[in-house]
Amino acid sequence: MPNHQSSHAFKTFIFTVFALIAFAANSVLARLALMDGNIDPLSFTTLRLASGAIMLCLLLSLRPRTSHNKTASHFTLKGSMASALCLFVYALCFSIAYLSLETGTGALILFGAVQITMIVYQLCKGHKLVLLEWLGITLAFAGFVYLMLPNASTPSFSGFVLMALAGMAWAGYTIRGKTSSDPLSDTTGNFVRCLPLCLLLIIYIMVTENTLTYHGMILAIISGAVTSGMGYAIWYVALKGLKATQAGVVQLLVPVIAALGGAIMVREPITLPFVVASAMILLGILLVTLQKR
Repeated sequence: MPNHQSSHAFKTFIFTVFALIAFAANSVLARLALMDGNIDPLSFTTLRLASGAIMLCLLLSLRPRTSHNKTASHFTLKGSMASALCLFVYALCFSIAYLSLETGTGALILFGAVQITMIVYQLCKGHKLVLLEWLGITLAFAGFVYLMLPNASTPSFSGFVLMALAGMAWAGYTIRGKTSSDPLSDTTGNFVRCLPLCLLLIIYIMVTENTLTYHGMILAIISGAVTSGMGYAIWYVALKGLKATQAGVVQLLVPVIAALGGAIMVREPITLPFVVASAMILLGILLVTLQKR
């Protein structure tokens, strides 16, 4: 029995690490693809969602039948149009925002917006905040204010707003997915439902001037098929072995990993304002997350 528990814990650890790296890699891949004009944000969004849908359909079709779900081997798409719309808005705003944001900064804004939106949602649902939670929220908001103070490394305001919108959309997608009994089928269905919206982007791309290179296409496909499609599927497996508090805390590592990836792959400097703002935002969210326990 102890060996089985140790094996399960190690499996959870490996899947969690892979998922967190995949989430951070999405930011690195987007920045690499968009910063040098290898691809325009609309084409990046379209290829990312389309390749993600194909990968998830493949994973769903290969899923074995289980004793708990006798129809698991059947190709069944679940999800909803509302969730798909949240996913589409997230992906589109995410891509456009990375035209003007550095890798780590974008990930920090995205992650912070997701967590703060979910905290506000809980507040609107009647959850009463205690002093430590108010302190955490105040510290996180102060971190965003500090991040946007005028200095040499101040991120673009439009990029900030777009990435914050992406975070809010992803929070909505996450909230809607909390009641999912079949995450893989729901996620696949949501990605597939995004394809008609991607068709609208393709039509717009065809009548406007946009950039599309093989290098940019490959990065977008990797972002969709591997770090999004496979990444989300593996994260759902990891969640089975994580408590809610653990899942919230480990995600604090995503902006840090993204910043390191940006420094290594994109040669972006890690500035003092970014470090201070990161510490304030992530510590604030950590206080709220631990208090919920």
